[in-house]
Amino acid sequence: MGISFPDLFRAQEFLTAATRLASKGELTIKDAVTVVKDSDGKTFVHETVDLQPVPTALSGAVWAGLMGLILGGPVGWVAGMAVGAGAGAATAKLVDLGLADEWVDWFREVVQPDTATVALLATALDREALVAEAGRFVGAELVYTNLDPSTMERIRTALGGKPSSTPADTSASPTSPTSPADD
Repeated sequence: MGISFPDLFRAQEFLTAATRLASKGELTIKDAVTVVKDSDGKTFVHETVDLQPVPTALSGAVWAGLMGLILGGPVGWVAGMAVGAGAGAATAKLVDLGLADEWVDWFREVVQPDTATVALLATALDREALVAEAGRFVGAELVYTNLDPSTMERIRTALGGKPSSTPADTSASPTSPTSPADD
C-alpha cells in the first residue's frame, strides 16, 4: 500500500501510526519505504529493511577478515577481508529483503513533486484498524493498494477522497512476488 502526503512530517507521522498498529498486533510490517520528491523532481528514498552495499561490504570484510586471521594469519586476514567485502557487496545487490526494487522504482516515478509517500509491505492486516487510522490523515492520497476494492474505497474515503466508481488503475504498476501489501 502506498499513501502520499503533502509533506515529510505527515508521512513520518503515518509511519509512526502504522508502527503503533503493528505493536498492537493489527498488522505486520515487513518493510516500509518513504519516497520524497522535491519541487525539482529529485527523489530521495529511505528503506527500513533493504541491505546497503557499503555497510554490508564492511561487515563482510570484518567477519571474513577475522576468520582469515584465525585460520591463516596475516595473509589469511587480507585475503578474508577481500573475499568478505566482495561477498558482502554482492549480497547487498542480489538480496532484496523488503519491498522489491521494481516497486520502489515505480513509486519514485508516480510520486508527485513536493510530496512524501509511504509504501508499506504489510501482512496480517486488520482492515478495520487501518481504515480507522487512515481517518486521522485527511488530505493524504491513496497511491496504490492491492487490498480488496471495498477496503480500498473505505481507505480512500477515510483520507477525505471521494469514492471512485472503479478501482484505481494500477496497470502501469510492476508485478512482483513481493507486492506492496501482501495479505
